Amino acid sequence: MAISASLVKELRERTGAGMMECKRALQETDGDIEAAIEAMRKSGQAKAAKKAGRIAADGVVELQLADGGTRGVMVEINSETDFVAKDENFARFAQTVGETALVSAAADVETLGGQPLAGDGATTLDTAREALVAKVGENVQLRRLVRFDAPQGRLHSYRHGVRIGVIVDLVGGDEALGRDIAMHIAATNPMCVSADDVPAEALEREREIFRAQALESGKPPEIVDKIIGGRMRKFTEEVTLLGQAFVKDPDTSVEQLLKQAGARVAAFARLEVGEGIEKKTENFAEEVQAQAKQAE
Repeated sequence: MAISASLVKELRERTGAGMMECKRALQETDGDIEAAIEAMRKSGQAKAAKKAGRIAADGVVELQLADGGTRGVMVEINSETDFVAKDENFARFAQTVGETALVSAAADVETLGGQPLAGDGATTLDTAREALVAKVGENVQLRRLVRFDAPQGRLHSYRHGVRIGVIVDLVGGDEALGRDIAMHIAATNPMCVSADDVPAEALEREREIFRAQALESGKPPEIVDKIIGGRMRKFTEEVTLLGQAFVKDPDTSVEQLLKQAGARVAAFARLEVGEGIEKKTENFAEEVQAQAKQAE
């Protein structure tokens, strides 16, 4: 049957798919727009499943605060390339992910994927993600979700570009201090707030490394213990927020800065796109050689 331009237009508006894909879907369903939408969703799921194994180490960190800074979420949404991460369709999807995370009670990305879109109860995030995969031609994944509640303090945030996001739960202080602390965390990536929060396994690992280094120097055991003690103090200063020198004023520690303002950091979270993901490195020359061998 002949497919009218108005029908194609309506399907494009409802699915966001390309004109030819909409026309083809309508032709295959004899102009039944609901059946066409269902077929396109199934096609999107199939394409998403095919691409699910591909490394997605690019993308954005989406950050949303609400209720006067007492609630907040931060989500890492991954794509395969920076090109798609900058695409307006991907950007809109990322914003929707943040909005949906904020209004839902999902504690992790697996649960979040099954939540209805904020403002569109008929579609889930997973369905929208599959449609985006079909449109942009890349694997798109929800990787991490951080949820914050600040019953005593107030949440402050900072986003460096779209790749690094920080939320800080600050008790006391003001907006400027909260932003400064969040910016500092984005720049220095501390492990935790204070020396008491450093994981025991991290301390033991560093202590063993320092011990091996000191023993190699041939110094007596009592000197070795002093060397290890000094190096451990320096280590905890470097990896803890309170021990670090404030990036805007290296002569002042973050701990001193907070004391001057009568404030304290209850907690913080920092997400950086792709951290911990091993990217596949492409060698064009090797790829050509491999293809040449296959052709022999």
